[in-house]
Amino acid sequence: MAGDDHKPFLIRGYRRSDREAVRKLCCDTGFLGDPIDPVYEDRELFADFLTTYYTDHEPESCFLLEVDGEIRGYLLGSRKPLQNQLYALYQNVWLFFRALTRYFRYSQRSRRFIRWLLVHGWREVPAAPRRTPHFHINLLPDARQVSTTRALMSAYLSYLYRSGEKRVYGQIITFESRRGEKMFERYGFKVLNRAEITKYRAIYPKSVYLSTVIKNLETAEPLSVTTRSRL
Repeated sequence: MAGDDHKPFLIRGYRRSDREAVRKLCCDTGFLGDPIDPVYEDRELFADFLTTYYTDHEPESCFLLEVDGEIRGYLLGSRKPLQNQLYALYQNVWLFFRALTRYFRYSQRSRRFIRWLLVHGWREVPAAPRRTPHFHINLLPDARQVSTTRALMSAYLSYLYRSGEKRVYGQIITFESRRGEKMFERYGFKVLNRAEITKYRAIYPKSVYLSTVIKNLETAEPLSVTTRSRL
């Protein structure tokens, strides 16, 4: 953490009791690492869309960063792409109708976000492999360190390696530069494609990109995971 180079942290698997903390962290980092509220006010639906599959249907593929007994980051993964895609088809329809019933109660900014999802969202997301495990990673600002990111990634990649998976991909948001992509290149990922997304433009006028990064696990060395370390 900032100002404390010796703060211990723990990487561990997800537990059912972690669900609300994961959902809160998702919303607290949903707008370029900051709270989603200025963009979209409905935290319930936002967390449902981004976390429910992972916490409720594939919890064994999720890993958490814990500092002083509090969850400060997570990696939500899936190594069952077909199951994930089928769930997404059902979930997208269900969440659309739920959002529709609340639409006229939303603020102008939240309505703008819903319109972006319907008109532009599907066109601005870069292509990704269909039959490949994937992940999403989020950390609170005070926990964004090379050491914590490396530890979360090592835990997940080791899990995939032990499970016999061949490849893995992630989609990461970068803005103003390719710094985020370069960080994942350190872990052996390659940038597959990249697209500019416009959903934050009304609040954040600079360019924001979504990049698909992919790693070949067949040629990787088995990873050892140290679950307790220091920031």
